[in-house]
Amino acid sequence: MLPGFYIALRFIHFTALMVLLGSTISCSLLAPQAFKPVLIRRLKWQWQSAVWMTALSAILLLCAQAGMMGSGWRDVINPQIWLAVLGTSFGSIWLWQILLSVVTLFVLLLKPRPLQSMLLILAAAQLILLAGVGHAAMREGIAGGLQRINHAVHLLSAGWWAGGLLPLLMCMRMAQKPRWRGCAITAMMRFSRYGHLAVAAVILSGLINSLMILGWSLPLQSNYMRFLLVKVAFVAVMVIIAMYNRYFLVPRFNRMPTATKQFIQLTWLEVILSVVVLLAVSIFATWEPYRRRY
Repeated sequence: MLPGFYIALRFIHFTALMVLLGSTISCSLLAPQAFKPVLIRRLKWQWQSAVWMTALSAILLLCAQAGMMGSGWRDVINPQIWLAVLGTSFGSIWLWQILLSVVTLFVLLLKPRPLQSMLLILAAAQLILLAGVGHAAMREGIAGGLQRINHAVHLLSAGWWAGGLLPLLMCMRMAQKPRWRGCAITAMMRFSRYGHLAVAAVILSGLINSLMILGWSLPLQSNYMRFLLVKVAFVAVMVIIAMYNRYFLVPRFNRMPTATKQFIQLTWLEVILSVVVLLAVSIFATWEPYRRRY
């Protein structure tokens, strides 16, 4: 049960951070100035929920790690084991993760003027920190630094892409209203234009990261590798959907009555696939790459 609890917390933490990053990018950088207040009001529940879930899951992950490092559930609430975990390489990084998540929560509650920009920076910082734990931290020296940088790029790009899908759907909805149609379409076109970079960065950095973890001799007999291939397959489907939406459906919005409905349906499918990918990563990222699991 404890490993399952740990996996669930990882899934919640990664998902919340990506939702926070995607929604703040959409509000801060992609939406036209006149459209920003409107989009912020529509997406407020997303990034507010994401901030709370990020802070809570960051703290609970430390507790779950303590239980896994100690004697199970009884050590989940043992302060001595918490301190032992904080003394590890994981703990030294995770302490900053907790601190940043708490700072993000305080920023949300204080509501400073540049709220969206500050939340964007804090979400990006937390995703970058995640590159310092797990398999991406298995190397030392220059190779280790390059691997962490590459993984940080992978996480930021994935957050930009997957986290931006719900704001994209909201913009699609707002585009049905004559008053906001022009601004909403501008925001969607900016997401599409710069989203190409995010998709390309996800694919390239993911390939590099897999090679740095597994090398060229891929252990096809391991469940780690099988789950990784499942993840790759789902990401490939997401790329196909994104390309179909952008280059087939979008140009036909004004001439094909069903194009808009298909776009929304396929984008929701993309959201579902991104959730499946994050769940798969949350599971196999806790496994040893070369260990067979029965």
